[in-house]
Amino acid sequence: MKKNIWAWILGGLVAALVLIVIVVMLYIRFALPNVPLQNISVQSTPELVARGQYLANHVTVCMDCHSTRDWERFSGPPVAGTIGKGGEVFDQKMGFPGAFSSPNITPFKLGNWSDAEIYRAITSGENKDGNAMFPIMPYFAYGTLDNEDILSIIAYIRSIPAIHNTPPPSNPAFPMNLVVRTFPLKSQPMPKPAESDTVKYGEYLVRAGGCIECHTAAKHGQIVKALAFSGGRQFVMPNGVLTSPNITPDMETGIGKMSREDFIKRFKGYDPSTYMTPKLGRKDMQTIMPWTMYAGMEVNDLSAIYAYLRSLPAKTNVVVKWKPLQ
Repeated sequence: MKKNIWAWILGGLVAALVLIVIVVMLYIRFALPNVPLQNISVQSTPELVARGQYLANHVTVCMDCHSTRDWERFSGPPVAGTIGKGGEVFDQKMGFPGAFSSPNITPFKLGNWSDAEIYRAITSGENKDGNAMFPIMPYFAYGTLDNEDILSIIAYIRSIPAIHNTPPPSNPAFPMNLVVRTFPLKSQPMPKPAESDTVKYGEYLVRAGGCIECHTAAKHGQIVKALAFSGGRQFVMPNGVLTSPNITPDMETGIGKMSREDFIKRFKGYDPSTYMTPKLGRKDMQTIMPWTMYAGMEVNDLSAIYAYLRSLPAKTNVVVKWKPLQ
């Protein structure tokens, strides 16, 4: 008799636990995300559009993922006439928990979105339909940028030509399809530091550029913050495996021996007006680093990024940057 009572109690506990799990899953599935729209309206000006064009193409490099990149050429430069059309795929082959496709952000797709809806997507990761976006787009970082910079990006993408293209929807694998719905949060914008505060301003630009995401080793798709900027994140390319380099000021394995002038020259050397991106052979090194886009960054901004990186703790990490497929 006592054994039956314990079995009944145990069965009741299991049933209650199952019910709780079901309720939580239903809540996540149908109640989240739930980031309220803010009172955002962009009053476009030529200055705002120009600032947005600069950021979206050379700092935050939105057009890196939201355009077609020519992967037959070094660094995959954007193909002319595809700016904003979307369709770049990030899937299980690259270590992601599902298949994620960058959306079209030209007026063809965003024409019926309000400024507030675009702002929420960029800074919080919730789209017009109330669906959560996987943070391959670093909206956690974008949500901390100066509001004026986000508004300028919105003004710019409103101004680019509409391109008729409908990429396939993203398809996160279970349980990420539920977990991702818990990610979007209300943005926490912060004022842009004065350019005269070089290190703080450089930190702002590094955050805007998402540098930490590629230059930090990751586990299960999440960066290991203790290893920030020390490189080691791997990216499977069609013809090999790329490992991001260490960009801390370590003297032997990082940028410790690189002068400010050399750092700036490294970026400016890929300026499309003077640099012709070569076509690659089967085993030639390829990189996801959009060099030709970052080459358009202003010298003062590159200098500030260098100052910030030099302020970081040096971390020793030897990486083999490229392993061609056999």
